[in-house]
Amino acid sequence: MTTERTLDVINPATGELLTCVPDADEAEVGRAVAAARDCFQQKTWRGLDPSRRERILWSIAEGIEQDRDELAALISEENGKSPREAMAADVKPAADCFRYYAGWVRKIYGETIPVDGPYLNYTLREPVGVVGAIVPWNFPLQIAAWKVAPALACGCSVVLKPSELTPLSALKLADICAEAELPDGALNVVTGYGETTGEALALHEDVDKISFTGSIATARKLLHASSVSNLKRLSLELGGKSANIVFPDADFDAAMKGAFWGIFGGKGEMCSGGSRLLLHEEIYDRFVEELAVRARKVQIGSQISGRQMDRILDYIESGKEEGARLVCGGERDKEGEKAKGFFVKPTIFADVAPEMRIAREEIFGPVVCAIKFKEAEEALRIANNTTYGLAAGVWTRDLRLAHHMAAGLEAGSVWVNTYNAFDSGSPFGGYKQSGFGRDLGSYALEQYTNVKSVWISL
Repeated sequence: MTTERTLDVINPATGELLTCVPDADEAEVGRAVAAARDCFQQKTWRGLDPSRRERILWSIAEGIEQDRDELAALISEENGKSPREAMAADVKPAADCFRYYAGWVRKIYGETIPVDGPYLNYTLREPVGVVGAIVPWNFPLQIAAWKVAPALACGCSVVLKPSELTPLSALKLADICAEAELPDGALNVVTGYGETTGEALALHEDVDKISFTGSIATARKLLHASSVSNLKRLSLELGGKSANIVFPDADFDAAMKGAFWGIFGGKGEMCSGGSRLLLHEEIYDRFVEELAVRARKVQIGSQISGRQMDRILDYIESGKEEGARLVCGGERDKEGEKAKGFFVKPTIFADVAPEMRIAREEIFGPVVCAIKFKEAEEALRIANNTTYGLAAGVWTRDLRLAHHMAAGLEAGSVWVNTYNAFDSGSPFGGYKQSGFGRDLGSYALEQYTNVKSVWISL
């Protein structure tokens, strides 16, 4: 990049400056898009033999694994999660994702269709073109892989814009791709703020598709940008206010573990976090008490920024004001070295009413709201009474009840007797205002291809 404007990258666990990266302006974004367009038009990537493209994607996966320790350290420094969590939740899934889509390169094809008349009709599945991938800060490498790997597998060229808070892992990914001999222009990384770099990418007339993971507010801006530019295609994976529902017949210990890590994993900065814990009245008090015992003992990472920490603390104050009972946490963690960073103690609210702000809005932090229910239908009503629809969990030994709940929940992913289970082959995305389109699996290929119908008169 040649822009003179820069932005600071801060270690949220210490508040210290890590480095500075460019804040790409409209001209710089234009150069990245032009490089991607030239690669696409000249077919320097999509024109390679499929076996060659497959090997390159496989090599990228191997490069991620080879540099796994460096990547985990980078993610830990820029995001605030521990290196161990960065390895498990970012590095390993990213490598698996590239390996999975390497296997799809030679399996993306059309079909012949029986039609009336003297015709041979067949379809071609072709790459959509230049893809703008805008990814968030909570799982910076994993979600980048979710978008870059399938787009490349389909033959697209990509311009990747990481969050301004976590750009370092994306830049390292670009290095790994270059070492794997991905042709120039196939992947381009532009760093910068959303209102400058992101907006320039969203408005660019030569970007054919945007794949975005982030907030609803930003998604609305992207929809507007698409409407005033070239009607570029969008796929959006947005927020969540997911219900984790525990019935009295559930395996108590397994449900406890699932509820605990379902909200306190990743410091609570997960779009799929089980932030609404719906507990049957028979187990409510015992479950809340045991969850609090565990929450008081656990050490979690730093929130991503001071701004995010303040936002979480504001929600906590809102919960107190509206009458929810604070069971544990509820404050900034300033013990020892943590005073330098942006730490929030794991927080549990009990006696939460569904209409409270903390039960309706996405907090995106280590805060869980325990809500009591009596019957399955009541749990369904509470769970579905939200503008979101990303994920949900159900804990029960009753197979019939499990299927009933899975069918009735308005969510893109439903986990039964587990929580936050992911695989590169299984789709992920939301209902309602949690977005549209899917990452992962064969379903993601739909986002990065066009279908052409060919008619041959015989």
